[in-house]
Amino acid sequence: MSESIDKRLADLGIVLPASIAPMANYVPSVISGNLLFISGQGATDDDGKWLAGRVGDQVTTAEGYARARRTGLRVLSVVKQALGSLDRVQRVVKVLGFVNATADFTDHPAVVNGCSDLLVEVFGERGRHARSALGVGGLPVNLSVEIEAIIEFR
Repeated sequence: MSESIDKRLADLGIVLPASIAPMANYVPSVISGNLLFISGQGATDDDGKWLAGRVGDQVTTAEGYARARRTGLRVLSVVKQALGSLDRVQRVVKVLGFVNATADFTDHPAVVNGCSDLLVEVFGERGRHARSALGVGGLPVNLSVEIEAIIEFR
């Protein structure tokens, strides 16, 4: 991919959200060597309200997918803040997605695909990553989705 990631985002009509201060005593990201570790991120709506609700009863799989995509945008925002430019991303190494879901919900991968599809859309092959998608009984502020990532950079 030879074009800049900022141009790619503009061509896709994607605007990254503003960063949000952490909810507790931690930092949004940590650099170790050439790896950037992104703390768990959640998504907000256009008014800044957390996108909350349990997938499987309050939130549909399709809505969860959209929320995971918005969470992916928040991840990209933190990456850009940490590295100064998304062009420094060499590869998305790993994504870990948590889905706040009912006990009988089993389609967690379909929800987390919202983030994974976004990363491939933005970075192409560099966005393909290892991944885990887990269902949990609750998340902070009742978020529907929380995602963390490991990014290799140059």
